[in-house]
Amino acid sequence: MKRGMVPRLFEVFSKGYSKKDLLSDCSAGVIVGIIALPLSIAFAIASGVGPEQGLITAVIAGFIISFLGGSKVQIGGPTGAFVIIIYGIIEKYGFDGLAVAGMLSGILLVFFGLLKFGNVIKFISYPVVVGFTTGIAVIIFTTQIKDFLGLSIDDLPAEFIDKISVLASNIHSINWYSLCLGIITIVISVIWSRYFKKIPGSIMAIFVTTIAAVAFNLPVDTIGSRFGSVPNSFPVPHFPHFNFMLVKQMFFPALTIALLAGIESLLSAVVADGMTGDKHNSNMELVAQGAANFICPMFGGIPATGAIARTAANIKNGGKTPISGIVHALSVLLIMVIFGKYAALIPMSTLAGILIIVSYNMSEYKHFFKLFSSPKSDILVLLTTFLLTIFADLTIAIQFGVVMSAFLFMKRMADVTDSNFLGRDYYHEDEELILSGIRSEEIPKEMEIFEVNGPFFFGTATLFKDVLHQVKVNPKVLILRMRKVPAIDATGLSALEWIIDAARKEGSLLIISGMNDQPHSAVQKAGLIVKIKEENIVKNINEAIRKGNEYLKKL
Repeated sequence: MKRGMVPRLFEVFSKGYSKKDLLSDCSAGVIVGIIALPLSIAFAIASGVGPEQGLITAVIAGFIISFLGGSKVQIGGPTGAFVIIIYGIIEKYGFDGLAVAGMLSGILLVFFGLLKFGNVIKFISYPVVVGFTTGIAVIIFTTQIKDFLGLSIDDLPAEFIDKISVLASNIHSINWYSLCLGIITIVISVIWSRYFKKIPGSIMAIFVTTIAAVAFNLPVDTIGSRFGSVPNSFPVPHFPHFNFMLVKQMFFPALTIALLAGIESLLSAVVADGMTGDKHNSNMELVAQGAANFICPMFGGIPATGAIARTAANIKNGGKTPISGIVHALSVLLIMVIFGKYAALIPMSTLAGILIIVSYNMSEYKHFFKLFSSPKSDILVLLTTFLLTIFADLTIAIQFGVVMSAFLFMKRMADVTDSNFLGRDYYHEDEELILSGIRSEEIPKEMEIFEVNGPFFFGTATLFKDVLHQVKVNPKVLILRMRKVPAIDATGLSALEWIIDAARKEGSLLIISGMNDQPHSAVQKAGLIVKIKEENIVKNINEAIRKGNEYLKKL
């Protein structure tokens, strides 16, 4: 049964919600809120905005995505996937540009959901997803080297080559205290998480390194020294300043944000389904993501999406319904209001260490290298997307990767689609004809049979015409066999209309056999049924041959 556009939260309450579920959801929500705290701050700073903007995003987006979402256990908030694109927009257009891009992406995501594109987005090719995810991981890692080592660099260039060059030329300015705190952060995060599942290693690492930095008055950069105090109050919503030119400039970055948000949130929902045995509503999830990304900029937030790691943590800690996601958002808000001022004491190298672990986890290096055993076309897509992400721009990378994958897919479909006239020797091998008892002698010379195997779309329509042109003598009866054509597009319909008109001009009878549902519906909507005549569309080749013979006898 198809699910309508109803948030899962409403479905949960309509089916009954127990006290036991509430306790389980509250427990999981609080734990995930604690996990989300350092990540939200770290992603915000890496994106070029203030730490409070990451916390605001976790609260607003986390609440909306859980309240309106199509998954029971999805946790929304800022993620590493957006770091590069946000940083680029902030650097060039400021926060107003980012706000416009975020709101536009929200509108696009809502439209994607309402137009039921949820299932389509999931079909973006795997090499594209791995390519830009690994590329993002590499860039996040390189952006954290400066703070991890405590290098004395005022402005780090956005371009990858220039960034590496500046880092290398300033390597002599390492702050050994920062480096030690960064290493301690990684060690604690990794080892602690192996033995203690309830309290995240990143929280313990922040606790230990911050106390060490304050107690020993270590000369290291902190959030406070870099950004000032972290506000512990929630901002009043306001509409960002924008003009038509800025909206125009932000359209393609917004499209990239929308695609990334759609891909990551649905991927997270699929992972959650595998862990819980549930089935999410893809289109409702996109609408929720859109609402979150439209509203977040009004509070000073940044783009958000479903977070795979936090969603998995939610499930592992007992989260069962969207209430856990709502509690997670409220937990972040409570921590921000009560303990927000203490966040200013966190060393920047500690956050860098946390993001280095994040970049390692999201690099998918095993999947990246495994894809090198795939067909060459997939390797080409993988490397192109990966390299464009690093050396050019994420917007270009994802758009180019998607288009490139689509063209390669169409080429493969064209390669496997076969269009040929069937010679008389073929009839001795055709199971359908043998079972029907039709002999090749019953097929007169005035009759030709043409078969299309595979999707009849613009990638194969030209081949279809080329093969038809090979016939030197126009047959009195032309049978077009379409039993193996699952789908037809506008170009295929145009080619079909061409053969209908050519047959009529030459005085030939065109009979179509074995037409499937989608092609039949498309032909009907295009008005070609009138030209072909319904009686000339038959169920199988047997009827087509008999009908052709009856027609020839009347001549």
